Amino acid sequence: MLTITRELRDAIVAHARADHPDEACGVVAGPAGTGRPERFVPMLNAARSPTFYEFDSGDLLKLYREMDERDEEPVIVYHSHTATEAYPSRTDVSYASEPFAHYVLVSTAEGNGPDDPYQFRSFRIVDGEITEEDVQVVEA
Repeated sequence: MLTITRELRDAIVAHARADHPDEACGVVAGPAGTGRPERFVPMLNAARSPTFYEFDSGDLLKLYREMDERDEEPVIVYHSHTATEAYPSRTDVSYASEPFAHYVLVSTAEGNGPDDPYQFRSFRIVDGEITEEDVQVVEA
């Protein structure tokens, strides 16, 4: 199960909406070994695409150096889907290289419904195997 604060969930959704119609992407880092998402790090989608995301290699290197210095790890790796449901694509699965991370997808596609204007789902992706997990949103 992914436990995430409302503030972090809302920040991820806001980033997805702000970058729409392109896919948004980023990381939420947390103290190594805790599984606690704490530090929101929105990234630039270097692909600038509505159907594909790619972390900028320089930004990603900088992020991993920062996480090393702060004794952090990527707890959440997130991105958005702008025209499809919040479910990992084959490309998403092929890029999933953090076996302990939660892979969060946000769908900003039209038609999600007025009561639920976006989808926010979390998955574990290990060795190409996708497992959806519950998301618990808590107050700070």
